[in-house]
Amino acid sequence: MKIILFSDKRTWSEAIRSRFGKDRKLLVLCTEDNRMRGTRTSAIHLRFIRLLSGCMLLAPIVLSGCSSAKYEERSFFRKEYGLETHGRKTLLDHLIEVDPGRLDVHLAANYDRVAPLRIAVLPFSDRGSANFVVNKIPLTFRNQEEREDWAWTDSNRMRRALNGYLGSREFVEANLIQVDTILKERGVDTKAKLDAVPPEVLGQWLGVDAVIYGEVLHYEAYYAFLASAWQVAASVRMVSTRDGEELYRANGSRYSVDLRPAFDLMDIAINSGLSLLELRDVVLARAEEEDAREIALRIPRSERLRSQLIELARDNQSELESGSQPNEKSGTAVVRVLSQRVKETRLISSEQNRH
Repeated sequence: MKIILFSDKRTWSEAIRSRFGKDRKLLVLCTEDNRMRGTRTSAIHLRFIRLLSGCMLLAPIVLSGCSSAKYEERSFFRKEYGLETHGRKTLLDHLIEVDPGRLDVHLAANYDRVAPLRIAVLPFSDRGSANFVVNKIPLTFRNQEEREDWAWTDSNRMRRALNGYLGSREFVEANLIQVDTILKERGVDTKAKLDAVPPEVLGQWLGVDAVIYGEVLHYEAYYAFLASAWQVAASVRMVSTRDGEELYRANGSRYSVDLRPAFDLMDIAINSGLSLLELRDVVLARAEEEDAREIALRIPRSERLRSQLIELARDNQSELESGSQPNEKSGTAVVRVLSQRVKETRLISSEQNRH
């Protein structure tokens, strides 16, 4: 609808006949009386538009009221679908997302019988250069201290992601802060020192049935104008603290790929810029979580551990109702071990001060 401003009726009527034709409907605003003039059809159209706008504004309110009125009261603790498959990439997902990554998994034959209840995710190491690398070319030149900080940052991000996914499983996890405190007080602050400590000793320190070692293999970005990608690769091992047996091992990577095909120069320029924006930190975090999720999903669920946790919870509830102390086996012993270690450190420091 076109709006024209004229001084009198003759002027706009002549304009209609000369420029727009006799059948064209216009809404004309005349300045001589500050009134809006037009045909009856235009006025009807305006009323219809106003009515339609009011209906569009009221529709969401009415629909939301109807949806809330139909809410069902549903119970908890029902059957859950897709526990083994939800979040795990299929062949179709690899093709659509252009993800060539894969995981090589090894599981102990007797895992279901010796599956650990209490676990601790140990500090991960970083095998990479600890620089920001694009297309195998480092774009940063950090000194040794900065490389150590970034190596710890990259590895700890992957470690926390894996720890989070395992925390929703049938395991009782040791707190990462407490694990780091105990290892630091024992002087275990490098990968070589950590590998030198037998798993049985780590189990005594942390009060767990198994420990998880980890290493970040690749932490790199790729960019080729119309395509960009993050690659996060890790190697993870679960080792029993009873006999040192390797219960589970996974080695592989995941890619977060953004592909934007284009056929003319303008589209190529725009898509190249959009593809470059995919090298953001939040996209990297998604690749980390995807790699950790796939690693955790490949650890079989143990009904024996689930039943054991249920029995421990019932025993604790019975003990609480009877007024006795809860069973310590239902949780980790990390807090107790940490308190004992702090006391030992204080005693050693006091003895050294006396001498």
